[in-house]
Amino acid sequence: MTTAAQVLQGLFSAEGLEDPYRYYTELRRHGPVSLIGGTSPYAAVVTGYDAVNQVLRDPRIRVTDDAFSDSHGGSAWRGHPVLAALNNSMMYSNGDQHTRARKLFQQVFTPRRVQELEPAMTGQIEALMDGLAARLATDGEVDFMAEFAYLLPSSVVAALLGIPAEDLEWFRPRVQRINEFLDVTGKTAEVLARAGEATVELSEYYHRLIAVRRAEPADDLISRLVAADHEVSDEELVCNLLVLFNASFVTTIHLLGNGMSLLLDRPELRSCPAEPFVEEVLRYEAPVQFVARYADDVIEVAGVTVPPKEVLLIVLGAANRDPASFADPERFDPCRFAPDSRTCTAERRAASVGARPLSFGAGPHYCLGASLARAEARLAFPLLLQRFPGLRKARPAVRYPQQFLRGYESMPVEV
Repeated sequence: MTTAAQVLQGLFSAEGLEDPYRYYTELRRHGPVSLIGGTSPYAAVVTGYDAVNQVLRDPRIRVTDDAFSDSHGGSAWRGHPVLAALNNSMMYSNGDQHTRARKLFQQVFTPRRVQELEPAMTGQIEALMDGLAARLATDGEVDFMAEFAYLLPSSVVAALLGIPAEDLEWFRPRVQRINEFLDVTGKTAEVLARAGEATVELSEYYHRLIAVRRAEPADDLISRLVAADHEVSDEELVCNLLVLFNASFVTTIHLLGNGMSLLLDRPELRSCPAEPFVEEVLRYEAPVQFVARYADDVIEVAGVTVPPKEVLLIVLGAANRDPASFADPERFDPCRFAPDSRTCTAERRAASVGARPLSFGAGPHYCLGASLARAEARLAFPLLLQRFPGLRKARPAVRYPQQFLRGYESMPVEV
């Protein structure tokens, strides 16, 4: 039998990039938690749904913060701009620092605020569809990723934060340089340098914008954050804005791309209600496939003892296809999230187990932008299908070249 370490090595290969799910199935044969050992940077890989859910919610288990970095020889990089910014944000902090920042953002980043943005989102979707129509008319095809999936999330989160639309052409590529660094397999010196330069430039931008909003408040998230009663410094605020924009931007790009690919490959899905369809896309093709965690002390997960201060690779994409939690998990079936739909047969309703995707995490680090991403996709897909009922792939889509993120780099389409 192939060892868990060998399976993990296969996962981080060209074959694993194209189809990670067969490697997840192999890892699950070793149990919901697999000890790795050897020269792997991961002490254990967590693939079972219940085990992943436990780890994400367990207060003893932490994100890889400054303390973890120092214990693993990372102190030499402490002053690097991108690492300093990440470790000063709620995404990569624990305890009081995380709680303080998250409490502030939760006050202003609310489901109600997302709902208030829906008319503006619809307007942005319609404007982008006009652009798609124009390119299709002149060129005969258009890259859905570049001309829609890449543009919509950044436009939406910019409107939420209060970043002027005219700044987005400058903003987007710098955000992408930071996202390149976040891939677990892509931390080269060149990627680090590019991410560092982008972090400095974006941080300076946010500091200027905060100063403007403090003097002249507007109806946007940054104005509300500045006006709120809190104990977060401007530097912490900037670090969290960096992470919030990146997280809200990049995950939604791939949610839109993954969903569109399924709709183009399987036209029968186009009659599905948008909300359960989006939920099933999140389960079936999670935009974020992995997160990392560690514990200060020895812990037990699913009967496996995990050593302290070692990295646990938490595989969200595997948990979402765990047959113990999702019936027939390799089948794309939105009915599992819409059991009352008239399109669902009694057999398919009976097969719905009831678990929810863990694509946005769980517990204290649950993604703040989850409701925003879901709303964008829920609004976009029906409008796209109504405007372009004959849309199809012009050529095979090209995979995004990262393991951490599951999606497409390009998707040429035509009508």
